Amino acid sequence: MNFFDTWVFIKFLFLIWASVFSSAILTVFFIFLFRKLNFLDHPERYPHEWKRAPIPYGMWIALFTNFLLLSSLFLDLSLKKLVIILILGFIILFISFIDDLDTISVTKIKIPPILRLILQIWVWAFIWITSIKIWYISNIFWWVIHLDNYFLQLGLYKIYIIPLFFTIAWYVVVFNSLNWSDALPGLTSWLSFISMIIMAILTVKLYITDTSFLSKENSEFVLLNLAIFLPSVFLFWIFDLKRMFLIGDSGTMFLAFIIATLAIISGWKIATVATVLGVYVIDAFYVIFARLYNKKNPLKWDMTHHLHFRLRKLWFSDEFIRNLVYSLSFLFWIWAIFLDKAWKLILFSILVVIVIFITKILNAKTILKNEK
Repeated sequence: MNFFDTWVFIKFLFLIWASVFSSAILTVFFIFLFRKLNFLDHPERYPHEWKRAPIPYGMWIALFTNFLLLSSLFLDLSLKKLVIILILGFIILFISFIDDLDTISVTKIKIPPILRLILQIWVWAFIWITSIKIWYISNIFWWVIHLDNYFLQLGLYKIYIIPLFFTIAWYVVVFNSLNWSDALPGLTSWLSFISMIIMAILTVKLYITDTSFLSKENSEFVLLNLAIFLPSVFLFWIFDLKRMFLIGDSGTMFLAFIIATLAIISGWKIATVATVLGVYVIDAFYVIFARLYNKKNPLKWDMTHHLHFRLRKLWFSDEFIRNLVYSLSFLFWIWAIFLDKAWKLILFSILVVIVIFITKILNAKTILKNEK
């Protein structure tokens, strides 16, 4: 390892420790501030949480503040990628935070679903225009698809429709998978943390093995950004698990944007990140098809079709549901890193069946037990 490589990893470790202290201080500060401003989520909104005290809502603004502070001090703001992430991240967080304030009845400003959809489409289009796009898909099962081979030729210009489609589809999957996991304490933050851990491990591997300039540059950028996010997301998981605050849409949307964008920049982490979020990727598709089958709006929130709601109907505790999701996610992580392609397909098929039919399996087992 040469001097430049050593310096990158020293900076990576420094940013981790800097983020530990700054995110802890900012989290405590924003908890105090939100309580003073009465930005609190009251338990009467949730019949199953009536025993808890009011807690701060939308606290992930502290996560963005930590990222803005450390990236401004220690990262290269001349990089177009970093500026794009900061600007779009702020816009996503701001719009979602307004929606969070309406949720807890602090303001009466409502963000219609169509406006949020337009915002997301604008973000996807801007990301694509600024060259942060998916050019190929690899290592899903047996093949590599070079998306830049497919384009429309309009005079001297090439319009890459397929990369645009896959970039938009990628953001849709990550946004909805992570957003819909925000129903139990500790799920969204844990899935985000593990996604970033896996991304960091594979990026280090790529940084060491691929010596090309572009790969080194992108890997360094992703590693230094992850160094800022990893400690703060882990800290937020602990606070979230202990119900010291609630995430809100501002948190899930911002985290989804960061994970999806860094996965694209890192070059080959798309399929891997998708597998880490696999439980809720499958659940998201199941929910959409179930709502369409029942002639309901597939994007309208309900308390019926999601995995956690289906398990709650069988009277399983939140702890059981959380541990089940952790266990299934662990199998996806094994699939993402260690298994060969044939076993990936087999395990994926098994997990699809489990996620879709788990409630029917557990319900049948309960019925048989009662009959005995």
